[in-house]
Amino acid sequence: MADRPDEVVAIASDLIRFDTTNRGGGDGRERPAAEYVAGLLAEAGLDPVLLESAPGRANVVARVPGADPARAALLVHGHLDVVPADTARWSADPFGGEVADGVLTGRGAVDMKNAVAVTLALVRDWARTGRRPDRELVLAFTADEEDTAAYGARWLVDKHADLFEGCTEAIGESGGFTFHADGRRLYPIASAERGSAWLRLMARGTAGHGSKPSTDNAIVRLADAVTRIAGYRWPVRLIPAVRAAIEAIAAATGRDGLPGGPDLVGASAADLDAEAILAALGPAGELVAGTLRNSANPTMLQAGQKVNVIPGEAVGYVDGRVLPGYQREFEATLDELTGPDVDWEYAHSSPALQAPLDGPLVAAMSRALLAEDPAGTVVPYCMSGGTDAKEFSRLGMACYGFSPMVLPPGFDYYAMFHGVDERIPVSALHSGVAIMDRLLAGGG
Repeated sequence: MADRPDEVVAIASDLIRFDTTNRGGGDGRERPAAEYVAGLLAEAGLDPVLLESAPGRANVVARVPGADPARAALLVHGHLDVVPADTARWSADPFGGEVADGVLTGRGAVDMKNAVAVTLALVRDWARTGRRPDRELVLAFTADEEDTAAYGARWLVDKHADLFEGCTEAIGESGGFTFHADGRRLYPIASAERGSAWLRLMARGTAGHGSKPSTDNAIVRLADAVTRIAGYRWPVRLIPAVRAAIEAIAAATGRDGLPGGPDLVGASAADLDAEAILAALGPAGELVAGTLRNSANPTMLQAGQKVNVIPGEAVGYVDGRVLPGYQREFEATLDELTGPDVDWEYAHSSPALQAPLDGPLVAAMSRALLAEDPAGTVVPYCMSGGTDAKEFSRLGMACYGFSPMVLPPGFDYYAMFHGVDERIPVSALHSGVAIMDRLLAGGG
C-alpha cells in the first residue's frame, strides 16, 4: 500500500507522454497507450484483450474476478484519447507529463488519463496484496471518446457486446470531484447526461457572379438561420436529476429564494427562469448551468471558394445538446428556426441518458466520498456534455459519472477540460485511489 501513491503518479505521467490526440474524422492513434495499459494489466495477473477497430485505434478490456460471484458485474470505463493541444499556448510540453510543486501537467491530466491511472494503480495494488473487489469488474479503456466513439465504445458495443456480459451498472467519466461553493465542499455524482445532437445545416441558392444582384444567396439564408439558432432562448426543462441537484445544492449552501420555493413546487416550466435559478444558487449554480435546458451553438461555417463567386451552397454546423425526454421538442424547434430555406440533418447523435438517483451503488459512492471528506456534501448531477456512458447504456446498464478526487480551494476544475496547461494536483490522484478502493473493495 505504501508505494501505491507513487505508482498512480508514475502511471498518469506515462499515459500523458503517449500522444493520443484525437483530431476527429478517424484521425487518432491510441494503440501505444493501449499496449502500455494492457501490459500493466497483464503484470497484475489479468488477461486483457486489445482490440483495434481500425489501424491504430485500440481499446483494452479486462475482467477482474470479484469476491462475491453472485453479484452482477460492474463496468469501470475510461478513455485513452485526448483533444488537440496548441503547444505554442502552453507553458509546458502538453505531452511531457511533468510533475512540479505537487502538480501534474499535461493533456489528459484531467480528461481523463488521471482516472485511468487511478484504476490501473488500484488493480495493481490488489494484485500485490492479494485483495479483490467485492463484485466482478469489467475494465474498459477506449479510443475515440473525444469524437464520435465510432472507433471506441460504440464499436465495442456493436461488435463485442459479449465482453460486457453480466454488467448491470457502469461508472465512468466526470463526477465525484470537489466543487467549492459558499464555504462548502460539494461532490456531484452524475446520474444523467444530455444527448449529443451535432447538426449539419444546408442552404442552397443560385450560384453566380459576385458583382450581380442576388435574391437567393445561400450564404445569406444560412446566416439568417444560424443567427436565429444562436439567438433562441431555450425554455427551462427540469429533469429529475437537475431538479434534485438544485434542491440539494440550495439545502447544502443555505440559499433560499429559488423560484417556486426551495423545492421548486408550484413553479411551472413557463415560470422558471434560468438566470433567476442560477443567481439564487450562487457559485454552485455552475453545476447546473449547462443542464437547465436544451442548447444549440453554431460552431462551423463552410461556403464559397472565391470572393467574386456567389456559391450555390452553404453549410453550417451546430453543436446541439438535448435533455432526456426532450428530443422531439428539440427537433421541432430546429425545424422552426431553420425555416423553409435551410435543411438540417444529424451529423452525429447519441442518446441522452438518466439512471436512478438512488440505490446501493449510489449509496456506496456517497459513502466512499464522505469517508475521504466527512465534511463534504454529495449532490446529484447531470452532465452538460457526454461520455462513453451513452454507448454502454445501450446494453441496458445504469451509467454513472464517478471519477472521484478531492480538490483544493481555488482549483478551477472545469477550466482544465480541453484547456491550456491542463493539470491536476498529485494529492487528487492519491485521493482518487483511496476513494475508488473503498467503493470497489469495501462494500460497493
